[in-house]
Amino acid sequence: MILISHLNNKPIDVVKKGVKLNFKNGSLSSLLFEIAELYPSELIIWCHYDLQKSLNIESLSEIFQHSLIMASFSTSHTFVIPKTIGYVEQVSPFININFKVKYPTWRMSSDVGGINTDVINQIKNKVANDSDFDYFLNSIAKISMPNGLFCYSEPRLLQINSTVLEKKELSNFKLFKFVKQHYKLRWLLILNFNFLIYEKKLTAFPFLKALFLKNRTTKIDFNNIKITSTDSGAPKLMDVVIPTIGREKYLFDVLKDLNNQTIPPKNVIVIEQNTNKNAVSELDYLKNNTWNFVVKHEFIHQSGACNARNIALQKVDSNWVFFADDDIRIKPDFIEKSFDIINKLKADAITVSCLLENEVEINKFPFQWPAFGSGCSIVNIKNANKRKFDMGFEHGFGEDADFGMQLRNQGVDVIYVPSIKLLHLKAPMGGFRTKFIQQWEKESLQPKPSPTIMLYNEKYNSKEQLLGYKTLLFFKFYRIQDVKNPFKYLIMMKNRWEISKNWSKTLQNNTDEL
Repeated sequence: MILISHLNNKPIDVVKKGVKLNFKNGSLSSLLFEIAELYPSELIIWCHYDLQKSLNIESLSEIFQHSLIMASFSTSHTFVIPKTIGYVEQVSPFININFKVKYPTWRMSSDVGGINTDVINQIKNKVANDSDFDYFLNSIAKISMPNGLFCYSEPRLLQINSTVLEKKELSNFKLFKFVKQHYKLRWLLILNFNFLIYEKKLTAFPFLKALFLKNRTTKIDFNNIKITSTDSGAPKLMDVVIPTIGREKYLFDVLKDLNNQTIPPKNVIVIEQNTNKNAVSELDYLKNNTWNFVVKHEFIHQSGACNARNIALQKVDSNWVFFADDDIRIKPDFIEKSFDIINKLKADAITVSCLLENEVEINKFPFQWPAFGSGCSIVNIKNANKRKFDMGFEHGFGEDADFGMQLRNQGVDVIYVPSIKLLHLKAPMGGFRTKFIQQWEKESLQPKPSPTIMLYNEKYNSKEQLLGYKTLLFFKFYRIQDVKNPFKYLIMMKNRWEISKNWSKTLQNNTDEL
């Protein structure tokens, strides 16, 4: 490990195993490149001079479990890229950080943090040596995160009750610069518009100054940075949760695929739904066939995947749970490969590729995913059984994204693994194909967006993200609706937005009462 202490954007000391290293006078970013060239495969820790005594040395090996991890922590909970970035990243889970837990984000801080020198060497000549170290760190993370670098806000970097540094100086110039260099040009225009509408500020000068900057978005290949796979030795036990309704033939194929696994599941928990009170189970093969696992079957007369999965979670007794759909096909080595990647990445939650037959997987490497697949994900049960699928999303959209956010706010990152594949048959019966009429569908003026989408946004997104989403929704929907008078349209959309907010509140209240 190499420790860099700094003050006022200047390096003070560089220490490796108790020995001070000589370095050239220059910026902190230049120093990182200099050290990385001299010392490959080393962990670099940066720390503000006033935080040195609070650095939690004992936790570093647990935080940086492999070479593709970048982590930092802001003691003041502020960043050089301010919260108004939410006007641009409206639906991203990586903006509104939970500072109490390890949380996935590209918003980095110079207060304290770390990165492997192999990563620094890989981004050389792709990220400029910014004199502002905070800006430099955010640029690294923003560019590298989609390319497979795992970036976190990590409170364990510091001991409890450490010094709180002054808040970062907020600058609209840096914000507009960052948006121009890391997003498509249209987002600069949208940011400028949102400042005018919601902040009542003219940002013409920062906008024009940023307009002529060169974009930094680029592809970075981290494949040559090897991650050593280590097996923890823990038993490879997995339960499978499958809610099903009217898909007995498809479900039978899923069970056969699970029966042929090189590492079979311990339990398969099937929650069969049929709203007909007089109906009986159609899944005779659960008892009539021989399975390499225990089948836990419950037949209920209430439809809804949220309720079904919550019932199933209470029956899980393995250390991992696979949330599966009832219309997928699974290769024999699926569970075995899943455990291999979980051990390699030290992951607690993964979502795997689940595409239709003619779809092509475009992703080539694991990365931090902004979503969660409730029919194609594997989660450590110590995290899954503390969560429930929010019944406010029942028969709507967003329950999977909501569950993913529950995990993140518990300190669990969701990693997308494109190399592990499921085939989604998209069966024509059951699931959402069984039409459920929501209460708001009977209203003369329909809510916009859907109340379940509003519920998700209000639960997890910042004020700026919600307002940015509102702006974009109003613009996009204008082209495909009938009211072309812009003033009438604006009044109508404001009313529909408020209706959606009211229904969102009702959904949340109904959930709280359960």
